[in-house]
Amino acid sequence: MLKGRSFLTLKDFTTEEIQYLLDLAIDLKKKKKSGLKGNLLTAKNIALIFEKPSTRTRCAFTVAAVDEGGHPEYLGVNDIQLGNKESIEDTARVLGRMFDGILFRGFSQKTVEILSEYSQVPVWNGLTDDYHPTQVLADFMTILEHIGELQGKRFVYMGDGRNNMARSLMIGCAKMGLDFVVVAPKELWPSQDWIQECQAYHQNQANQIFVTDQVQEGLKGADIIYTDVWCSMGEEDKAAERIELLRPYQVNQMSIEATGNPDVIFMHCLPAVKENEVTTEVFEGSQSVVFDQAENRMHTIKAIMVATLCENQLI
Repeated sequence: MLKGRSFLTLKDFTTEEIQYLLDLAIDLKKKKKSGLKGNLLTAKNIALIFEKPSTRTRCAFTVAAVDEGGHPEYLGVNDIQLGNKESIEDTARVLGRMFDGILFRGFSQKTVEILSEYSQVPVWNGLTDDYHPTQVLADFMTILEHIGELQGKRFVYMGDGRNNMARSLMIGCAKMGLDFVVVAPKELWPSQDWIQECQAYHQNQANQIFVTDQVQEGLKGADIIYTDVWCSMGEEDKAAERIELLRPYQVNQMSIEATGNPDVIFMHCLPAVKENEVTTEVFEGSQSVVFDQAENRMHTIKAIMVATLCENQLI
């Protein structure tokens, strides 16, 4: 179904394809929990290129590959000449001759696109400055586990509405039929062009995208509250400015209560700066599912590798 495809942004995938990946991830998770050893990636060699460090992405790809019999090879910035002494195009062609699939986590979306174009093997985006699609799959899997469905749910994102998580979540919610609400100061609103592009992905026009700077209005009726760090990797010089701007948009107990929904769940892609974007009370509270999200990175990433390197594997 998806064999040979790269996974660079959810924009490239239909609702049905995203659902297939979620169903496959749930299936593979059940298999792992039951103690069944997988072999779907036997003899597959996986290159893991990291410009940016990560706990979850590195561990998820490594464990997922090994679980299914594959061999992951970590390639940090000091291990290869990506775009330095050797062009990205040439590095891609070399790696494509030696590896069956390539993970890239770094800065430029253009880099992961070049890797995909020139390597001739599936390339997976583990995060760029523009998109973080593997995280969104883990988020949706977690919502399915805790709420039971995606369609028609109200997803509220609080914080920087322009960052890679907000952008990726907006695409995903549009594709899967969730209402998506950005609650952010006007200075950090997503562009109108981006909103219109994502709105066009909605198959059911009853579901919409909303943007507001009014916290109480935005939170009302939420099924999911999601936040991310206020200052992304590489933007540390903006930390003081962002903290001042986003302090009113902290997720706290009042935020939970403002939803009017006793079953609302709190989500965060991690790592979190507690007492900035979220209070410790909420992060450690009963509504928090952040560590289920973290675990599900592994299961959804495994599904992406299996789906793009093998034939249809859904039981």
